[in-house]
Amino acid sequence: MDLALLRTFVTVHRAGSFTRAAALLGLSQPTVTSQIRTLERQLGRPLFLRQARGVSPTTAGDELAHRAAPHLDALVEIVEEGLEPESGVRTLHLAGPPEFTSARVLPALAALVPQGLALRTSFAGNAEEVLEGLAAGHHDLAVTTARPRGGLLASTPLWDEEHVLVASPGLAVRLDDGALLRKGAVVLEQLPVVEVHESLPFVSRYWSSVFDSRPPAVAAVIAPDLRAAREAAAAGAGLAVLPRYLCQDVLERGRLVALLEPPVPPLRTYFLAVRTGTLSLTHLARAHEQLLRAAAAW
Repeated sequence: MDLALLRTFVTVHRAGSFTRAAALLGLSQPTVTSQIRTLERQLGRPLFLRQARGVSPTTAGDELAHRAAPHLDALVEIVEEGLEPESGVRTLHLAGPPEFTSARVLPALAALVPQGLALRTSFAGNAEEVLEGLAAGHHDLAVTTARPRGGLLASTPLWDEEHVLVASPGLAVRLDDGALLRKGAVVLEQLPVVEVHESLPFVSRYWSSVFDSRPPAVAAVIAPDLRAAREAAAAGAGLAVLPRYLCQDVLERGRLVALLEPPVPPLRTYFLAVRTGTLSLTHLARAHEQLLRAAAAW
């Protein structure tokens, strides 16, 4: 069997589309289609079901992908590294949310750079888009708040992020002592809100978990970066829900005040996601292990 056919097959399986696979491989779509049909004839069974948008693997396609992909990845590693590598440098393509990746992930991986690891980082897209990019081969390792489903991607819980309801001291004094504990979210209704998106993802999660209610309908300030939201809240623009790791420094310096310390604070779990079988690649396994060790001290 031609290994080029298997490589094309695995790329289509990960991309979920002949068109996307063709772009990744630098081939035309008819060539990709032809190669898949050739492989299906050789195996005597269909590997994909054609759909209006992309393709989905058959059970035979899934089985072949899970058996072949790790070995093809290992061959790619050998080719990229060379039989006698001169530099010994391996590149890890990493994806994750900008704030957490900047504050926690990249500093943790910095120790591996002198040992021959090069890092290329992407902050693009939401969790779903990041996982799609991982499956398509754009990334080697993804830090994500969504646990991937199915057998194509594997994930390991990395760390639980605690969320804190905060405001500037000037805004906090507008609340009566103990009023939030006695009356709940109703006392916050007149305060402006700072968020990262119009859908109020952080505030909504906090209100649902702590107050068992819905948050204000709209935000006063939308800043699509938690660091920007933190600074806007510290400047008095409104209350915000922020990860504790991102605002602990500001809380200790008194620029922000925690409005409430619930017995069970809302948490959000980060996962390390890889393509199934790729942890056999040495540089990827080292980065994966390094992050898990570092997270124990966060």
